[in-house]
Amino acid sequence: MDAAGARAEQVAREDLVMFVNACFSCTGQREFYNDGRGQAVSIDFLHAYILGNYRRLYSRTLAAGINHFNQAQIILNLLATGNQTRPEDRKEEGALIAMALRVLPPQRAYRVLEVMRERRINNRRARAITRQYLSGRQDLNFDALKYRPKLRAAVAHGHLKLPGELNPFLFQGWRKRVYTTPLLEKFRRAHYEQAALFELPYTIAEGFARKHNIPRDVFLTRIGPRLTAAERLRLQGSAARADTTLSIDLGRTPLTKLALYVLSLKMYIRRERRAELHAALEQAATRTLRQASVPLGRVAAVLDNSYSASGSTEKRRRPLGVALAAHYLLSALAREYRAFWTCPAEEPLFLEARGQTDLSTPLLQALEWRPDVVVVVSDGYDNDPPNAVAEVTRIFRTKLDPLRRTSIIHANPVFASELFAPRGIGDRVPTVGVRDAEDLPTVLGFARFAEGAAPLSELENYLAARVRRMLDPGQRLEQLVELPSEEEA
Repeated sequence: MDAAGARAEQVAREDLVMFVNACFSCTGQREFYNDGRGQAVSIDFLHAYILGNYRRLYSRTLAAGINHFNQAQIILNLLATGNQTRPEDRKEEGALIAMALRVLPPQRAYRVLEVMRERRINNRRARAITRQYLSGRQDLNFDALKYRPKLRAAVAHGHLKLPGELNPFLFQGWRKRVYTTPLLEKFRRAHYEQAALFELPYTIAEGFARKHNIPRDVFLTRIGPRLTAAERLRLQGSAARADTTLSIDLGRTPLTKLALYVLSLKMYIRRERRAELHAALEQAATRTLRQASVPLGRVAAVLDNSYSASGSTEKRRRPLGVALAAHYLLSALAREYRAFWTCPAEEPLFLEARGQTDLSTPLLQALEWRPDVVVVVSDGYDNDPPNAVAEVTRIFRTKLDPLRRTSIIHANPVFASELFAPRGIGDRVPTVGVRDAEDLPTVLGFARFAEGAAPLSELENYLAARVRRMLDPGQRLEQLVELPSEEEA
């Protein structure tokens, strides 16, 4: 390969690594140092750039384990530009879109269908994707209540006919008839009867509770059996203010969400429930490893609990929650493990976000322990003193460990909009973006591409393997949604 070809390959690899890292960490929301507008502008630019220059790899990013926000963006962009797809990529791209939409949380998937109407994406492929998604839903009657505006927009936009009484319910108004479908009839009756509202989904029943002036504590107590696990976590503060207790199944809560729940508790509650919370976090880490286990040897974690880890109003305590969850996950992954915090606490359960960001001191302590792997979980804003960690890693790599016996990886849960990527901690350390601690097994495998040692062909093979893993091997691509040769307006 000549110099020009090698340079082109290097640029392509760097572009794709930047994009995948952004898709792990960016959610378009406000961060501690960046507002939501800057986040949205940066990630929209990256999507447009990669879609225009590397379409096949752009679609394959759906299988790379990126966060839901960016999966939804990719689906919409691919649907809007299907006439630009090469003929040999149509089947795979259609299959990826259909599968990615199917595995999104329902509220996000319905939002994708709603945005399709807002953006006037109404070609044959878009209508086929909508039909396939709705036909695969287990309970459309439930969806018609919980996601009514979004489902109505999708059905109207795609000119679809739903089974049973759903079309009249969505478009003719609930007052028009008495329904034979029990759930739809309960919705109609809830406008007049208080008892009926407690048989509806929480998000629907809440509006009726306000209409009927039902006290908050009474409402939360009676609607409790119908709450999802995520709703129970989200309503803990509201229940406490109403002097009501909502039980949480800690044994089924995902690791990062559990860590955020623990950090939301007052310190005296954490101390009282220390044994219970510690055991629950250990069990959640073990459950995560059953899905994706990457055995490690001697591991040191450098974990950032400085004040910027408190996050923002939209992502409250998320960086700190990711660090706490990573602590438990890495402890379960490693044969030997030690944690080094920027502001050490009595024990991890009692952490708070405080102080300046001094990553160099805990990193030096970690390296002195001589681990096989050092995982740094931080937003990358090293400011005490500024950029000291970059100098530490430079000297370590050039003078003390030129043979790279110790691997250093930086996992960053925060997207820096001005850099179009998570902020790094120096040229000698690969930085990978994460949304949740559960992403760590995936991003540790991706780190070799961020380091720059792997060629573009290896990155392409990695994404192709992820695609094969995502798509059901027994499902022929022809049975999934195939792109038409020409897109309709």
